[in-house]
Amino acid sequence: MKIFKYNGMVILEENGKKEIISICKDYIHIREYEALDYKSYAVIKKDKLIDFEIKNNSIFYLNKRIDIKSNFLLDIYENDILVLSDIIVKKDFDNDDNGLLALEGHKVLDNDNYKYFKGIKLNENDYIYGLGDKTGFINKRGYEYINWNTDDPSPQVDSFKSLYKSIPFFIVKGIKNYGIFVDNTYKTIFDFGKNKNDELVFASTDGYLNYYIFFGSMKDIIKSYTYLTGRTPMPLRWSLGYHQSRWSYSSKEEVLSLVDNFNKYNIPLECIHLDIDYMDEYKVFTVSNERFNDFKNMILELNKKGIKIVTIIDPGVKAKEGYFVYDEGIKNGYFAIKDNEVYHNAVWPGDSVFPQFTDSNVRKWWGDLTKIITDYGVSGIWNDMNEPASFNGPIELDVLFKDGNDYKTHKEIHNVYGHLMAEATYLGIKKNTNKRPFIITRACYSGSQRYTTVWTGDNHSIWAHLEMAIPQQCNLGISGIPFVGTDIGGFGSDCTKELLIRWIEVGIFSPLCRNHSAYKTKRQEPWEFDDEVIDIYRKFVNLRYKLIPYIYDLFYKHQTNGLPIIRPLVLEYENDYKCFSINDEFMLGDSILVAPQVKNGAFERIVYLPKGKWIDFNTNKIYYGGKSYIYETPLDICPMFIKFNSIIPILNDTNIDDIRNISFYCYGNKGKYLHYQDNGIDFNYLNKEYNLYEIEFNEDYNIKLKYNGFKEYDNININIIRGNKR
Repeated sequence: MKIFKYNGMVILEENGKKEIISICKDYIHIREYEALDYKSYAVIKKDKLIDFEIKNNSIFYLNKRIDIKSNFLLDIYENDILVLSDIIVKKDFDNDDNGLLALEGHKVLDNDNYKYFKGIKLNENDYIYGLGDKTGFINKRGYEYINWNTDDPSPQVDSFKSLYKSIPFFIVKGIKNYGIFVDNTYKTIFDFGKNKNDELVFASTDGYLNYYIFFGSMKDIIKSYTYLTGRTPMPLRWSLGYHQSRWSYSSKEEVLSLVDNFNKYNIPLECIHLDIDYMDEYKVFTVSNERFNDFKNMILELNKKGIKIVTIIDPGVKAKEGYFVYDEGIKNGYFAIKDNEVYHNAVWPGDSVFPQFTDSNVRKWWGDLTKIITDYGVSGIWNDMNEPASFNGPIELDVLFKDGNDYKTHKEIHNVYGHLMAEATYLGIKKNTNKRPFIITRACYSGSQRYTTVWTGDNHSIWAHLEMAIPQQCNLGISGIPFVGTDIGGFGSDCTKELLIRWIEVGIFSPLCRNHSAYKTKRQEPWEFDDEVIDIYRKFVNLRYKLIPYIYDLFYKHQTNGLPIIRPLVLEYENDYKCFSINDEFMLGDSILVAPQVKNGAFERIVYLPKGKWIDFNTNKIYYGGKSYIYETPLDICPMFIKFNSIIPILNDTNIDDIRNISFYCYGNKGKYLHYQDNGIDFNYLNKEYNLYEIEFNEDYNIKLKYNGFKEYDNININIIRGNKR
């Protein structure tokens, strides 16, 4: 093994093969020599190289040492403590004879040939988090997953290998933590100790070996990863309100009736999502004049009532001459090709063609088309079916997508198709409106957080999916995507009264708070059940609006720390082993612990509180952490605890378009808090048009305002809650 410096990097050479290691302060970047000029879809920062020293077969820098072994294997130490150790892996994934399984009707995986394998030794007490919204529990140890964006409408269970997103980033928590980002867009497999308990393996069907290793606490690792791949811009403040959706609200009359009912039952509503039936023949960038005549005036009237409209847009373009999107795309060569012909498959419009979002000209064209939608007054776009999904079998792997002067195969760009569609949509809306875009996407890749919010896709109205909503959102947050949500009540199947109540008690804490259900399922508007549902639903949606300033502050802090809004307990309490695998509790930021009831027919639950003192949000009683409590959970109660000595900003009403009055609730004996205020609409905050309020309390309180050109609140109220003894 030869080891030498080259342009500030380490070059390893053995048997005619070369690998490169870039040494940076918080991470190292390892890749094949052929990947030196690889253009990443995810990474937006260049490696900031630092100095290092090579002695014998080791690299020394800061407090770390990397020992180089044969076959490009590494042992990495921090302060002489082993962080990770590479191992040789020789195995084929799922290449056993699947014939007998198939005969009995079992679903079997394709026998893929993987180009490379990378193995790392797992220690007995290592825990693994991340990889986006894969199914199962918060700790991924012992499972195997495949990154291949997949639209599978069947009820998702723990055994699912793939879902809609491919986010190849995870954190291993052990004696020393490390995170790994595998920047490869091809089909990639992750074995987290499934086949051999002490082996972590990742492998890809093609592309280059190209990955990053991050070091430090879990928060340090997330901060470094999101520094590389980007962070979510400040959202439109209204987007944090309550959203109502269904496949489909299919006429103007139905939409207006929906708004009337929300007003009748006094339930706050911010936004309505329109699914595919608002379009003419499911043609994107069109509106059905039959079902939505006078669409623009309808939206104008709704906007006056404070209601926004978000419309769905799919990538499949109806192949029909005379349809302007199809004609423009054909004329300019904007659609994917196969065998020198435009490639066709089927989705909702029937015979369809697919834009080459890999090409910057196509992304600009698609972005410009969004002006058709925004000119109607639509406030956001919902990207769906962008795995990309197709009805006449999967899109073939050899279908070609233009990228500059070159073409890339579907095999390579499948996992980034939704990411590039989100980018095109985001940049188009930003250009056309000069406002912060609101985009929601089903499929994405690492770095998509720069453009879009996400939801976990087509879940079902089953209790298992309510339970799974918590680890899915927590792992998405760990994976760098903070603006997340699930379909409240479940998309497929039929929701029950109890399930809807328990789901809204979880959903109000999701950054994206949207109730959505499928065609011909039981309707999930709260008045479709009974008065008890309406009253409880109203109570919790109102609570959501009270928390919006706090959630908005978390997005502001995300700009600098990259941390998620919804967090697993382990992210805040890394040294408390009881938090390592908790699936039914979560943190909202660092100050609010939520322990919802997610079991059918249950009216009490065990709540674990980490060390420290906590104040019950519902009763103001003090609880002492480091132990578990049995907590009563009638239908209208969600256990919620405020960390002692925390400050929570609370909205006094449901008008989030122009917040003029705010309260700060100070829990405990003393505390400090930084509160952010801007107009919630545009990018003027990048020019420092915002205010920062520094709130501090002990026996009394004081507020310091850092004024940066934005108008102050009309009224600020302070409430100090010391807590009551139990």
